[in-house]
Amino acid sequence: MTRVLFVCTGNVHRSVLAERLLAARLPPGSALRPQSAGTQARPWSGMEASTRAVLEELGGDGSGFIARPLTARLVAGATLVLGLAREHREAAVRLAPSAMRRCFTLKEFVRLAVGGADEVRGGESAATAQGGVPDGEVPRVVDGFDAVVAATAGRRGATAPVPPAEDDISDPWGRPHAVLYGCAREIDGAVSTLARLLAGGASV
Repeated sequence: MTRVLFVCTGNVHRSVLAERLLAARLPPGSALRPQSAGTQARPWSGMEASTRAVLEELGGDGSGFIARPLTARLVAGATLVLGLAREHREAAVRLAPSAMRRCFTLKEFVRLAVGGADEVRGGESAATAQGGVPDGEVPRVVDGFDAVVAATAGRRGATAPVPPAEDDISDPWGRPHAVLYGCAREIDGAVSTLARLLAGGASV
């Protein structure tokens, strides 16, 4: 099973929305498993009411959610780790430095992956082909997504930089409902593109 881990601060709004909206946008029977965690999350069952309302308005399923803190084991077990802001990407790398090439912000990954889609060939990643990823360290991926991750990692640093804030999604915590809804729409746009990348390898 291929795990995509979304990370925010409290695992209350942003990463929850990303996890469940990606699940809603993937095709039936997908082997991809979206998950989420928070750098300052406290374990608890159930989804925050405002998050669930917005999620369900956009077609996601809010049932069965359990918030959890980010751990090195979660990072190491994920095929792709996507922070909702740069601080979350950096927190994941600190916990599991060997996962650095699999850690991005959500918006950064989508931006680089779409830009580099024509670089992906076949279902095997460049890293695997060169022996750069030891067997068993990363769960085996499907549909050529390992190639997408490898190509995207290769583009980081080789493309023109963007203002740092462009790769972050702002925290809606404590702000009006309209801000939360706008945040959810922004996340939905990104994960909808991500779903096409995950389901079809290099296709967008």
